[in-house]
Amino acid sequence: MIGRLNHVAIAVPDLEAAAATYRDALGVTVTEPEDLPDHGVTVVFVQLPNTKIELLHPLGEGSPIQGFLDKNPSGGMHHMCFEVDDILAARDKLKAEGKRILGDGEPKTGAHGKPVLFVHPKDFDGTLIEIEQA
Repeated sequence: MIGRLNHVAIAVPDLEAAAATYRDALGVTVTEPEDLPDHGVTVVFVQLPNTKIELLHPLGEGSPIQGFLDKNPSGGMHHMCFEVDDILAARDKLKAEGKRILGDGEPKTGAHGKPVLFVHPKDFDGTLIEIEQA
């Protein structure tokens, strides 16, 4: 069911500073910031040869990332994203196994323009899991 690791997401208190750190210290390409109002975040992607790192920053009132940063002011790992061939089949399999899909259970469009869903972190040893249609 699960394909490759698409990205690891890190919540950051200062998106510009974090992007500069990755770009300058590691010599990697960092994408331009993209606002995702449906998810309450602004993101950039650190491009790596085999995957990506997504840097997340709060966007607007009620951003879920703000709550995370309130608890973790320095930032930290927020979630891991795995690709799936069929997001609805993956959702149904996860639900059948007792895993909790966050939100209304229907995919939203993610940062790559593809459908995504999130699985409750308590169902994966404290780690929020995102699945994205490949």
